[in-house]
Amino acid sequence: MTDQPVPVGVVTISDRASRGIYEDKGGPAIIAEMTRFLSTPWRAVARVIEDEQAVIEATLKELADVEGCALIVTTGGTGPAPRDVTPEATLAVCDKMMPGFGELMRSESLKVVPTAILSRQTAGIRGNSLIINLPGKPSAIADCLNAVMPAVPYCIDLIGGPFIDTDPAVCKAFRPKAK
Repeated sequence: MTDQPVPVGVVTISDRASRGIYEDKGGPAIIAEMTRFLSTPWRAVARVIEDEQAVIEATLKELADVEGCALIVTTGGTGPAPRDVTPEATLAVCDKMMPGFGELMRSESLKVVPTAILSRQTAGIRGNSLIINLPGKPSAIADCLNAVMPAVPYCIDLIGGPFIDTDPAVCKAFRPKAK
């Protein structure tokens, strides 16, 4: 056990934001939500990259394998447009896919907007890292994280990551009771 903050990868995938044409609002929205949710000390390892599958794959590998991020949260590139390749990059680098995350996020998003069915967000495991793909809109980031966050700490437990916990006043992390 270490007293160092848990590294959390925060990846904004946007051609325009990576070129400085567009202000990155997704990454800061993820950081704000993680600050609200997590009671365990953590630190953001943030990246803003273009929508290129090879770049996304390399970034996810670096955050998981080099930076040791227990959790990597991406924003952007989950729609049906030709350049939206975040789910493909995630699938390419993961050992296991976790389709329930995407199913729940789409279900929650459908309560807000009918076009949620166009989103292809997903999640997967690479080693001891949980990778979650979120949509690009800050309000959708909040909706999706609110839906899945209760399961995130236990998932990280199960894959051998560090113990992380949530602020129970914001989100009670689910962990089965010991027998």
